[in-house]
Amino acid sequence: MSNNENDNESVWKLILGLRQLTKTGFSLHSQRGMGIDAQGKPLLLPPQDPAALLVLDANGGWRAGADLCADAARLFELYLPLCLARAITIGHLGQSLDGRIATASGSSWQVTGSENICHLHRLRALCDAVVVGAETVRQDNPRLTTRHVTGTHPVRVILDPNRRLQGDLHVFHDDAAPTLVVCDRRLVGDGGEWLGQAAVIGVPMGGDRLALPAVLERLHERGLLAVFVEGGGLTVSGFLEAGLLDRLQIAIAPLIIGSGRPGITLPVIAELAQALRPRCRLFPMGEDILFDCVLR
Repeated sequence: MSNNENDNESVWKLILGLRQLTKTGFSLHSQRGMGIDAQGKPLLLPPQDPAALLVLDANGGWRAGADLCADAARLFELYLPLCLARAITIGHLGQSLDGRIATASGSSWQVTGSENICHLHRLRALCDAVVVGAETVRQDNPRLTTRHVTGTHPVRVILDPNRRLQGDLHVFHDDAAPTLVVCDRRLVGDGGEWLGQAAVIGVPMGGDRLALPAVLERLHERGLLAVFVEGGGLTVSGFLEAGLLDRLQIAIAPLIIGSGRPGITLPVIAELAQALRPRCRLFPMGEDILFDCVLR
């Protein structure tokens, strides 16, 4: 393994460790260095220690260790704001230059490249739960695991208001991670129900879709405070419209599809003054560009 790959893996293990510390209420009262021990666990060090991969201060500032390669330092830049927030809701979409996430038939394989796919798996590893809509599960039959990176699989949450999915899909029988199906509460009996290995839970409806604040509330009640809304476009758009996303990440690929399923869909506005103009950070990911938008 090259030095760069070693640096990247060490930094990623520290980021995962920091995420776990954040869940326990960890906070700094003075400047401290951080490294990893032989088991890959976070290790507090003096700020000047050469083994420190990261130096944090009590005001939220940070700097990478002096000997880290640029790629490893960029991992801190991208993921530290996400892993140091105890409760956070993140949305992500990968789309073409013309704003499409899939063809009209639903084909979305390789809209974005391998680096963004790795990023998706890292977001899953950093979050307690990954949320997707029923159509995404029906169309893609995803596993929603962290199989491409080091990290624990999140709880998989499928939004299926009308309970139309069948139990033959991967997420309902692969035993890879705990799985929840969230539907209209009128469709769930009092004794609790299952779809394959997935527990079915009910929430109120908000119009013709699930009341998304109630979805988040139910997840938080289960201790799932870091929530990754992975797709599809209507699901991410619903959380965005409801003002529930802390961050929205959109990876744009150098691809023109020309027609098909749009990424973000929100109610019509009359003036550009009504448009969202979030503060954004940009990160290259192979040929793609990731926009990390801070919403609140």
